Amino acid sequence: MRPRSIDEIVGQEHLLGPGRVLRAALERGELHSMILWGPPGSGKTTLASLMAHVMGARFVAFSAVLSGVKEIRQVVAEAETERARRRRCTILFVDEIHRFNRAQQDAFLPHVEKGTLVLIGATTENPSFEVNGALLSRCRVYVLRPLGEPEVIEILRRALADRERGLGTAGVSVAEDALAHIARLANGDARAALNVLELASQLAAGGTITAATIREAGQRRTLLYDKSGEEHYNLISALHKSLRDSDPDASLYWMTRMLDSGEDPLYVARRLVRFASEDVGNADPQALTLTLAAKEAYDFLGSPEGELALAQATLYLALAPKSNAAYVAYNEARADVEAAPAEPVPLHLRNAPTGLMKDLGYGQSYQYAHDAPDARVDQEHLPESLRGRRYYRPTDRGLEAEVARRLEDWRRWRSEHRRPS
Repeated sequence: MRPRSIDEIVGQEHLLGPGRVLRAALERGELHSMILWGPPGSGKTTLASLMAHVMGARFVAFSAVLSGVKEIRQVVAEAETERARRRRCTILFVDEIHRFNRAQQDAFLPHVEKGTLVLIGATTENPSFEVNGALLSRCRVYVLRPLGEPEVIEILRRALADRERGLGTAGVSVAEDALAHIARLANGDARAALNVLELASQLAAGGTITAATIREAGQRRTLLYDKSGEEHYNLISALHKSLRDSDPDASLYWMTRMLDSGEDPLYVARRLVRFASEDVGNADPQALTLTLAAKEAYDFLGSPEGELALAQATLYLALAPKSNAAYVAYNEARADVEAAPAEPVPLHLRNAPTGLMKDLGYGQSYQYAHDAPDARVDQEHLPESLRGRRYYRPTDRGLEAEVARRLEDWRRWRSEHRRPS
């Protein structure tokens, strides 16, 4: 389903729309060395190949992972021959150019300057950091944006309808919510979206692809559990619930029973550390410090002396004030990360240590909190679609009551000083 013409490319209108910089250059028959910077699946390789086709140029794909200076020299020699005999330029496409070391990147310089070849580098990394300044100064940097969900869905529809290259002959139908689910999973990566769709069509076997089919096709990993070890999970569940219910005697009993049953003491220590964040949280921040200290004490003392530190931590956790506010906040934030579009970081929150990044607007209009009274500024920090979202809701238990007071004070200040949008 790789596009076969510039007009088939979905997205990147800021570069390829009518009158835009790359389309205009192609229409004039001009091509220059460039770096295509964008996330996986945004079309860097496709765009480079199509530009070569439009220009009638020789296209040479080059892997920064598999090739070195020797291969660069060979490509340059072939490019010189092509130029002399056929008056045809060579476009050298270097995928993952950020993986080249300084010597390899420097090997391109004289040939890019002479026009022996046109270099198109592709990278998912910031070229300001990963590409030599000398080479970067001889290339224009074009930023490819991740595809939006509507654009990914358009690509999926094409694949479903195309009888030559796509799934038009597969006889599958797709529920509308299934396409949207693929687009969310793909997170702007067209290649990933097509892979999921292809696997889902195989699972559907000529039937209907549903959201459930997509969940099956799009799963990244399967967690395996030892089903014969049920008692192991019963014991750890009993320990967690006893701690959560603030019962020190039962907590100590279940912890001791686990150790006496042959459980790895470091596994118990890990569960205690987890509990300190999940069920105590900021109601008593010292709980996390103490459980980590208990783990270090066991590492230092070993058995049987080290178990006493685990017992001390268990009793402390049982009697500590409880709050799962941090745990709930994390899960809500994670749900938004998985469900909402992965929007770029707002420009004013990005650092701009290089000229290129400043030219792209990085850091513009950022307000430095320490320069403001009370170190408070009216500044948005969440992506556009999540503005106003609240994850953390402190309890009134333990030290978290003071955290809640501070948070409420800050939110009241924000509300009073927020500028109209």
